[in-house]
Amino acid sequence: MKTKSEQENLYQSHLGNGDLLEAESMVLGAVLLEADIIHEITLEPEHFSSSRNKLIFKAMRELASEGTAIDPSILVNKLKSDIENIGGTTYLTDLALACPTATNIEFYQNIVFEQYKKRTLVASAAAFLNNQSEESADDFYKTYVEMQEIGIKSERTKNDVLMEIYDDMMVDKGEMTGIDTGFTDLNNMTGGLNGGDLIIIAGRPSMGKTAFALNLVKSCCENSGVADIFSLEMPEKQLTQRLLSSIGNISGIKWKNPYRMFSKLDSERASEAIGIYSKWHINIHDSSKQTIADIRARVRKTQREHKNEKHIVVIDYLQLITQVGKFERNDLAIGDITKQLKQMARQFNIPVILLSQLNRGVEQRQDKRPMMSDLRDSGSIEQDADLIMFLYRDDYYDKQSENRNIVEVNLAKHRNGPVGTIQLAFVKEYSQFLDLELRREVAQ
Repeated sequence: MKTKSEQENLYQSHLGNGDLLEAESMVLGAVLLEADIIHEITLEPEHFSSSRNKLIFKAMRELASEGTAIDPSILVNKLKSDIENIGGTTYLTDLALACPTATNIEFYQNIVFEQYKKRTLVASAAAFLNNQSEESADDFYKTYVEMQEIGIKSERTKNDVLMEIYDDMMVDKGEMTGIDTGFTDLNNMTGGLNGGDLIIIAGRPSMGKTAFALNLVKSCCENSGVADIFSLEMPEKQLTQRLLSSIGNISGIKWKNPYRMFSKLDSERASEAIGIYSKWHINIHDSSKQTIADIRARVRKTQREHKNEKHIVVIDYLQLITQVGKFERNDLAIGDITKQLKQMARQFNIPVILLSQLNRGVEQRQDKRPMMSDLRDSGSIEQDADLIMFLYRDDYYDKQSENRNIVEVNLAKHRNGPVGTIQLAFVKEYSQFLDLELRREVAQ
């Protein structure tokens, strides 16, 4: 078998001989030489640049799916009225004679993939340059991301994977595989917040979604991590005040007029909290109109600046992300967003925490604990999410509830672990969540 260098030299020499010996023709010729090899080919008709090659490969695919043999004579019958469009039987015969061996099929297939990716990116870039709008920019970015995935094959063998698993057995990774949530029971169920996961935090208003997400950010940064917070509703100053309240045990309402409302102790706590917060690597992006492309670009920037640090992303919230493009239904638009966020989580190997609203239907039930069906446009969210957590406060609906200042966190979906409900103490005035056993009276 030829080395990669020899294959490249062979291909370069073929290019000088005209279209017949180009990579696309060699792929088609390999199928005519060894019909079963089509089952090893991952190309699709649209990946070919030549219209006649598209027609031929499409016919080959159809014959393969029918279980019919692939040879020039059968292809002629399959193509029928299109036979003249491909150059007649002569072109098929030339293809059959052009490829001396099917051994190098993967090499030629990769060339076809690369040529297709370049053509697609050039066309998308040209469309953007001719119409420089936010929508066309987002289309170009989507195309770029999609092209990165096309033709990629894992270079790891089965033995590579098994060796990695075996090595894992020999190394103590500690109690958690992911980022510390700051909550014992939640860590025990999830192993922390894991890279590549899309995590949904959902609940009705006033359940503490934003405060809970900020507590996760706080825990990450306390352990030398970095965070990107995309706030599409609340300004950066207000979010920062919430974080300072959580750090310093300061009543949130006092930030309305700290000069008058802060006690001496509050001022000391605030100064100390500001000192702590100033050392954390937190980026708050509070533009009210942010697209997935905007989010991805800022996350990429953080990744470049903090390559080896744990990184958490929070988006507050899903329904406010600016949608680019036209969709027949809102659930399709939401599905496009969650799909892209899941891809981003995997690409950067980070946990992406996405806050989401619930339908108002939950308010009509006697038991107002959320269910999967309460998620707005729930189909795509449920499909793309690795972890779905519903927040519920019984004392919000029942003022006489025995579970005062307690939030139920229901892990309703957990792709890689158990589901179930844990309870956390919620000190609302401090935007602070605590393990129940650590619940305490905080000095005023």
